[in-house]
Amino acid sequence: MAINVNTVYTTVLTVLNKEQRGYLTPDEFNKVGAQAQLEIFEDFFEQYNQYIRMQKTDVEFASRMDKMKDEFQIFEKDANASSVNGNTYDLPIDLHRFGSAFYEKALGSPEIEIVSKREYNQQILSPLLQPSIDNPIAIYQQNKLTVYPATLTPSTTDISFNYIRKPLDPIWGYGVGNLGQYVWDGAPGFSLTPIIPSTGSVNFEISEMQQTELILKILQYAGVIIRDQAVIQAASSQLNQDTQNEKL
Repeated sequence: MAINVNTVYTTVLTVLNKEQRGYLTPDEFNKVGAQAQLEIFEDFFEQYNQYIRMQKTDVEFASRMDKMKDEFQIFEKDANASSVNGNTYDLPIDLHRFGSAFYEKALGSPEIEIVSKREYNQQILSPLLQPSIDNPIAIYQQNKLTVYPATLTPSTTDISFNYIRKPLDPIWGYGVGNLGQYVWDGAPGFSLTPIIPSTGSVNFEISEMQQTELILKILQYAGVIIRDQAVIQAASSQLNQDTQNEKL
């Protein structure tokens, strides 16, 4: 379940204001919130890779690995190419980590074998290894997929991608009250003209299990913004302690 953006922002403000540490504006919060969420999101893959390399000895270990996989699998997505030029297809705009690609023009949508340019040049020299509709190959370079065999009438729907998208950036949307105060656009009875965004607030997409780490990371950045080393050190210390506890 997603993390409520207002819960995180108000918690961060409470911590900062408790000892008169300073203030984090909504615009600053939105920027550092997006960065903090992305860092946690990327760490899912690193932790999962570490678990895969470790010797599997007990059920608890397996449950940790499954938990990490569950954290990023909710961002798995299937989509067609975003554009095409000849037999070169642009990846979906929101693709973050490439998974696999499939040739939709063939029966059964076979998976496309991704090869290097050198491997392609070697492969086309062999009559037995020539790419075909049922056995397509592709070169992946600079976020583009050049697919063989080429089709006479290319379309973005020729290729489908399975991939991991990046979490949407969180947004604490607001209006400005009569006293100049920021008012969350999700507050009951909100009737002010929203400043940002036109679509309203956007919650964090990572799971509630990461809420504590998320708040601590944002506090780290807040300490930099308000130039308070004590906030940075306190948040960093707690993050390190939580990380060590997770490894026990």
